[in-house]
Amino acid sequence: MGKKVIVAGHICLDITPVFPELKRKKVSDVLMPGKLVETNSASVSTGGAVANTGLAMKILGADVRLMGKVGKDEFGEMICSILKRYDADKDMIKSENEASSYSVVLAIPGIDRMFLHCPGTNNSYEANDISDEALKEASLLHFGYPPLMKRMYEEDGKQLLSLFKRAKTFGCATSLDLVAVDAESEAGKANWEKIISKVMPYVDFFLPSIEELCFMIDRDRFNEWQKRAGDRDVTEILDLEKDVRPLADKCMNLGCKVLLLKCGAPGLYYRTGSKEVIGEISSGLALDTDRWAEREGFEKSYKAEEVLSGTGAGDTSIAAYLTSVINGETPEEAVRMAAAEGACCVASYDALSGLKPLSELKKKIAEGWEKNEISGKGE
Repeated sequence: MGKKVIVAGHICLDITPVFPELKRKKVSDVLMPGKLVETNSASVSTGGAVANTGLAMKILGADVRLMGKVGKDEFGEMICSILKRYDADKDMIKSENEASSYSVVLAIPGIDRMFLHCPGTNNSYEANDISDEALKEASLLHFGYPPLMKRMYEEDGKQLLSLFKRAKTFGCATSLDLVAVDAESEAGKANWEKIISKVMPYVDFFLPSIEELCFMIDRDRFNEWQKRAGDRDVTEILDLEKDVRPLADKCMNLGCKVLLLKCGAPGLYYRTGSKEVIGEISSGLALDTDRWAEREGFEKSYKAEEVLSGTGAGDTSIAAYLTSVINGETPEEAVRMAAAEGACCVASYDALSGLKPLSELKKKIAEGWEKNEISGKGE
């Protein structure tokens, strides 16, 4: 392929108890004080952007280096053992005195996922953990989940800004993904609008979920969405013109070049900048500016064979998208692959088991893969 990719940022061990298939309407139907909840065997896998997006890109054929940070403990050994199966453990940073990160993922049928998360070594990750030599060799740096990495968001994102600035000086294109945080946590109280405003001019591909983004750069709008949604998922009530496009406008005004907004079950919204703006993306990716400039659209999601868990669906969608980008695909085709891979991912409990080759996705689409019809969203 010729183009080298670094996937860096957050990595953890995901422990997912498998609940019986009987669907519940609310958490209290399952989780109550003093109640013994019987589950099936647990799924244990790597999680976080480094593992989910990085390994997915590697499986899809990209030349990827995974650069996360773990502790020299049992969870760290498990993470590296899993990465080693894919020959992807060599660039992991190992800390002597810190605990590795882990998440307990509660994927109860009929209820949105919940996470019990320990950030561990991710909190000490900083810009210099990625060397100049690595950046010089790479065509693309993808960084995921800075809201779960303390050094990356403290001091108004000083370390995150430093990393993205340095990547650009070496001609490396950049990509950024966010993650949801607790509003009452230290990360939730950080000035994310300021952080994103400072970093955005150095980001080529911005790939957040619409809820994460709105929480961080337009809290009043986010609160209004939650009020309108009530007990429903926020993405179920969003309107393209009234809700999605105004948020995208704000991103483009902050200097966004290529925007991909993950909008949950309805699908993916995308927009690209002018020919001049697209021309600013590092030449290592060799983008066709005529095909990439001034594009906008909404790609509806594809119908999944079954829905077991949304764990890693956003990350694997990004993997398919970025792999398509470095393969020279059009923005429309890259988004189509992202939507298709996301539909495959939800059919398994972990991020990688449901992954399909891009060629297989293209064939399935050509054969008439049916899309979800969700009224009023992205129409």
